[in-house]
Order: sequence, then structure tokens, then C-alpha cells
Amino acid sequence: MPHHSATVRRDFFRTSTKNLLAVAAGANVRHYLALSVVGTPYLVESDYFRAKMVQENLIRASGRPYTILRSTQFYELISGLIDIGADGDVLRLPPAAMRPVAAGDVAAFLMELAAGAPVGDIVEIGGPEQFGIDEIARIYLAANEDQRPVTTDPAVSYFDVELTGDVLLPGAGARTASQTFSDWLFQSMAA
Repeated sequence: MPHHSATVRRDFFRTSTKNLLAVAAGANVRHYLALSVVGTPYLVESDYFRAKMVQENLIRASGRPYTILRSTQFYELISGLIDIGADGDVLRLPPAAMRPVAAGDVAAFLMELAAGAPVGDIVEIGGPEQFGIDEIARIYLAANEDQRPVTTDPAVSYFDVELTGDVLLPGAGARTASQTFSDWLFQSMAA
């Protein structure tokens, strides 16, 4: 029996996507643009990513002109990502490579895509720098004067999936965003 929240999440993405596609068809929308996550096809053991895959598949099968933008993790969500490894006063995090990105850079690329013709495919965006999850956690915690130590543990799961290889990294053709993590940190501290 699937986990209750898993069913709710999958139903949410399925129902909302079907409703949006129906409205798009009725309004003769010429470009259906959706935001998804880099690595989705490789992370479907996770309820969240399985739900995102359902969303992508519905869009692809709809016959509507579309573009799906898969983004890497937002800098703005790093603190939540760190919390997956909370084990008392220690943080256990995997060394899996990622290229996080500023949400503002993703929003700007979405605007650019929305103004253009539908790609009829998936495009990707990632940040300009690569970090291990454990490594970016140490940088973020230090910047926030958080003394909790980070222990590198490859077995720690990410949304209930053990990370292997480069599943969180965008492909070769991805757009590379401009804002570095240190610039984003500096701006978020100043705000």
C-alpha cells in the first residue's frame, strides 16, 4: 500500500496537470511551459520525483506545444536540503555532485523560454559551480555561523533515494546560470 502523502502528491500533480492541460487546450494556448527537476527520470523511486515524472509524461502526451524546463536545486532550498541529514547535532550528508542555481536565474530563463517558440522537448538549467551536497552544506552553515558539523555519508538518502553517479547534474546542453553561490549568499545575508 503506498504511503498516504505519496498518493496525495501523485494525485496532486496528475490532477493539476490534467486540469491545466484541459484549460490550455480550451484556450488554445500555443506554448505550455512547465518547471521540473534535473535528474527526475533517475529518481523515480522517490514519491516526489515519480509524481514529477507523471507530470512530464502527461505534458508530453497531451499533443500541446510544450517546453519542459528541468532545473537543478535552488540555492534558496539549500537549508531544507541540509535538514535531510539532521541526526541530533550532526548532519550526515551524501557527497553527491550538484550544480545548484539561483531561483532568479531560473525565473529569467523561464521568461525567455515563454517568449520563444515551444521546444517540444526538455531543456535544462544548472548553476555555474559544482559542489558535493556535503560540501555546499559546510559553506552554507559557515556563512550562517551554524556550528553543526557535517559528516560525509554516501548512504544518506535524498527524497528516499540513494544517490549514485551524476543524477543531480544537468546534461551537456544545459543552460549555465550566472549567479555563483557566494554571490547569492552575500546578497541573501545583506537582505
